[in-house]
This record gives sequence, structure tokens and C-alpha cells, in this order.
Amino acid sequence: MAKINEINFVGQPIFKQIINLIDKVNISSIIKAHDSDRYYKAFKTRTHLITMLFGILSRCDSMTETCEGSRALGGKLNHLGLDKAPAKSTASDGLRNRDNRFFGDLYFALVDKYKSFLSDSRTFGLTFKEVLLIGSTTIRLFSDILKGVGRNLKGDGKKKGGLKVHMLIDAVQSVGRFVKITAAKVHDKNFLKSLELISHSMIVFDKAYNYYHQFALWTTQQVYFVTRLKKNAVYGVIEIKRVHYRKKGKAKVLRDEIIELTYHPEDENGKRQMKVFKKIRLRKVCYQDEKNRYFEFLSNNFEISAEEVAFLYKKRWGIELLFKKMKQNFQLHYFYGENENAIRTQVWCTLIAQLLMTVIQKIAQTKKAFSVVASLIRIHLISMLDMVELLRSTSRAYKIEVGGPPGQLQLKLI
Repeated sequence: MAKINEINFVGQPIFKQIINLIDKVNISSIIKAHDSDRYYKAFKTRTHLITMLFGILSRCDSMTETCEGSRALGGKLNHLGLDKAPAKSTASDGLRNRDNRFFGDLYFALVDKYKSFLSDSRTFGLTFKEVLLIGSTTIRLFSDILKGVGRNLKGDGKKKGGLKVHMLIDAVQSVGRFVKITAAKVHDKNFLKSLELISHSMIVFDKAYNYYHQFALWTTQQVYFVTRLKKNAVYGVIEIKRVHYRKKGKAKVLRDEIIELTYHPEDENGKRQMKVFKKIRLRKVCYQDEKNRYFEFLSNNFEISAEEVAFLYKKRWGIELLFKKMKQNFQLHYFYGENENAIRTQVWCTLIAQLLMTVIQKIAQTKKAFSVVASLIRIHLISMLDMVELLRSTSRAYKIEVGGPPGQLQLKLI
């Protein structure tokens, strides 16, 4: 008998199936911890969350579009536990005033719930308890709400406001494990002070996070790192362990050295002691990839091979892909509110949406790209289709047949 490919109508829209993933964590306890329903009679926290996710998943450009779009859902609102669509003024007030930290805590609760599910069996052949990636992305705003990013413009040009999303992810997962949102002008290295890392873990980040005082602290704690050496770094070579000549088109380690750098330590208040000098010994690995690009890596681990140092830094690209997914598939070009709390809330809700899409992609075990999954969810957000079957299906045309359980329709491949 020939195989029949089919996709089923179900009793809930896809959006409700997404909300069901959130309901697997105890939202009520997070609401109670932040007292986020206080002063709100109609626009409760759950309604706020559903409204934001609807706008983000639908790629609405404003709160007006979001509220008008949800108003047009008609009878499907009851599936989401809503009596009616929120008014634009009510939603805007909630976005402006409700503490964004609730949405941050909800995100981390979801990460904790699904982190084991999202992990896979890939190994790096290394003896570290954890391999963690650090990165940041800047979201620019035509606003003076947050401190501007970049240098002051010449002439009459106006400096853009902005915020920066710093993220720490596990190398075998694709969601943020620790996230901090700051003004764009805050230096990347300040994020490193916020981290609580276990010994024998490996941290990988780019040269924007170069911070010798923190490197020295990590070395005493047996926390290892791999980064790139800045071009203007001043150091002395203590020992040369390996030297190879460059060969065009071949990826290889060129030099493996032990170097010594001088830095100013910091006091208990984080202030640099300019009259005090300390030295730290690190490892410098010079590497050429298959495209003849030249890199200089820095690490405090002297046990692993130079090839493993280069391999670890390649893994850092995973966090760049995560930021690319966030910016390309979700609405971060337009913001629904004009104060800092509203902007932070939208960023947290965008991270929640991205996490949920990643979980859905893993549940469906589909070969479709993340961008295709996000597009299909957006197009069929209020359709009463089985979400997993929609993503798994590769059929191009269907016909409707009545049959099976009462009240259920079947879409069968023509």
C-alpha cells in the first residue's frame, strides 16, 4: 500500500499551541514574585504577554497594528483565554509601566525548562565541564532614551540612541543562558563581571571583551578562555613552542608561544590602580585558515593543543548565528513603546519568541531552516492546523476529505 501523507486540522490555532509551551512553566509564581498584576484590572500580565507575542510573531510594526490585528481574530480569542482584544491605549500603558524584569525571569524559566531538551549529543573531544560562548549585538534607536552608540558624528549629524544585548550561551544549545541588556555605550568587558562561572569551564569570546584583570582572576579560579589578541597589544615572548611556515590554501597552526602582558589591577570598587603593575602569562596561537586568513588567539589554557584553541574559536560563530536569527526573523526595527522599559520588554519578548521557535523546530525534527519555520508560523498563526505536522510536511498540494474522528477534517495529498 502506498504511503499517505496527511496533515490534520485540530481544535486549536497554532498560536495557542505555542502558548501551551509557555504554560509548562509556573507563570503564576513569576507574576506573584513581581506583583505585576497590581494596579491592572483588565490588562493582566498574561494578556500582556500574549499581546506582545502576537505582535512579534506576526511581525507587526506598532502596538496599533498588534491590537487591531488581535481584534480581528474574532472567535479565536477564547482559545487564548482572552475575552476581548486589548485597546491600544491600555496596551501602551501596560508596556510603558509594567516592569520588564517579569519577562526576563519568564525567559530564564523557559530556558531552564527546555535546556536539556535543546541539548544534543555533540562532543568537542575536550575535557571541559562547559563550553560557553559570549557575544553582544547592538540595536540602534532613533531616540535619546538610551545613551548613544559609536563616535559623535561630524557636522549636524545626530548620534543614534541604542541598547546592547549581551548573551552567554552553551555551545551545544542555541538559546541564551545568561542575558544582560545595557545601554549601547556600556563597554563589553563590563559584562564579564556579571558572570558566575564554574571551574574547568571554557569561555569563548571576541577581542572586544579583552580584559586582562578579569583574565587573571579566571586563571586563579581555573576558568579557561579563548579569544583574539588585539593588534595594539604590548607583550613579551617568553617561549616559542612551535613554528611552521605558511602554505597557501591550507589551514594550519603557524606559531604557538607563551607571552607575558602587563596590566593595571583593580581595587574592590572596580577602579584601576594606575600606579600598580602586574604581569600575566598567556598563550598566543597564530593560525591560518583554508582561506588564507590570519588569526592570533589568546588563551590561559596551556594543556590543550594549538589546533583545539583554533577549533574552539570557530565555535564562537554559533552566537553570531543566534543574533542573526533574532534580527532577521523578528521585528526589532520598530518598537512598540518609546520609553526604556517598553523597549527592554520588547527585546525580552523577542528572545522568548526565538526560544519557542527553537523548541518547536526541535520538536518537529524538521529539516526546514529556522527562517522557514518562523515564516510558516507567522503565515498560519491563527490557522487550526497541527503545528508539528505543518513543519514536517513536504507535500505541495492537499485536498480536504471528511472522515476520521467526529468533527475533524483531513488534508490529504493529491
